[in-house]
Order: sequence, then structure tokens, then C-alpha cells
Amino acid sequence: MISPLLQLAAEEEAQNPLIPEIPELVIGLIAFAIVFFVLGKKLLPNINKVLEERREAIEGGIEQAEIARTEAQSVLEQYKAQLAEARHEAARLRQEAQEQGAVLITEMRAEGQRQREEIVAAGHSQIEADRKAAASALRQDVGKLATELAGKLVGESLEDHARQSRVIDRFLDDLEEKAEASR
Repeated sequence: MISPLLQLAAEEEAQNPLIPEIPELVIGLIAFAIVFFVLGKKLLPNINKVLEERREAIEGGIEQAEIARTEAQSVLEQYKAQLAEARHEAARLRQEAQEQGAVLITEMRAEGQRQREEIVAAGHSQIEADRKAAASALRQDVGKLATELAGKLVGESLEDHARQSRVIDRFLDDLEEKAEASR
């Protein structure tokens, strides 16, 4: 009899280790089909769903970035337009201020000129009034002195006031006529 070890060794030699036995091959194919089915029905849709969400998120992010870039560009253009408008407005206000300043200076000069002319006219009027008052006071003083002198020369009092003033006025008028004629 052949020993069981030898028989086992003989069986092992008859079987090729690279070719699996039929029952193992069937069980392996069934297990592969189950795993393939489970992966195809459960896991693959979830993987596709996650990949689709990532793709949509990336595309949405690109679209949002493009929208944000477009919006930022329009805001920048608005800002530049407002800045240009503000600069234009500032230049216009400066120009208006310069024009108003020039008008004010012209008005102030005209007002100063007018006031100066009023002051000069008032000064001339005051001088003329003072001159007339001084002439009148001088005429009275000269008349009084002349009357006293004439009274001392004649030796009698010339106190008649009406006659005295006529003589004095006539004398002073003659003096004024001679002074005007010499001019």
C-alpha cells in the first residue's frame, strides 16, 4: 500500500498550482460578480455624484469668479468715472472761487474808490466851510480892529454898528477884488 503521504504528494503533483480548481473558480466568479454588482449599483453612483458635484462646484466657482471679476471691473469703472467727475467738479469750484474772488476784489476796489471820493469830497466841503468860517471870523476881527484904529485916528468913537459894518464890508470887498484880479 501506498502511504498516505505519498498519495498526497502524488495528488499535489497532478494538480497544477496556477490553474484553480473548478469549485474555487465558480465561488471566486460569484464573489467577483457580487462585489462588481455592489460597486456598480451602490458605490459607483455615489462616486459619480461626488465627482459631478465637484465638477459643478468648480464650474460654479469659475462662473462666480468671472461674475465677480466683471462686477469688480464695473465698480472700478464707476469709481474712475466718479473720481473724474469729482476732479472736474473741484476744478469748476476752484474756477468759480477765483472768479468770485476777482469780482469781490473789483467790488471792494470800487467801494474803496467811492469811499475815498466821498471822504475827499467831505474834506473839501469841510475845508470850504472852515475857510468861510475863518474868513467870516477874520472879517469881524479885522473890522473890529479897523474900527478901533480909525476911532483912535479920528479921535472920536465910531460906534454906529450899521455904518461900521458897511465900511468894513466895502473895504474887504475891495481887497478881495484886488486879490482876484491879481491871480
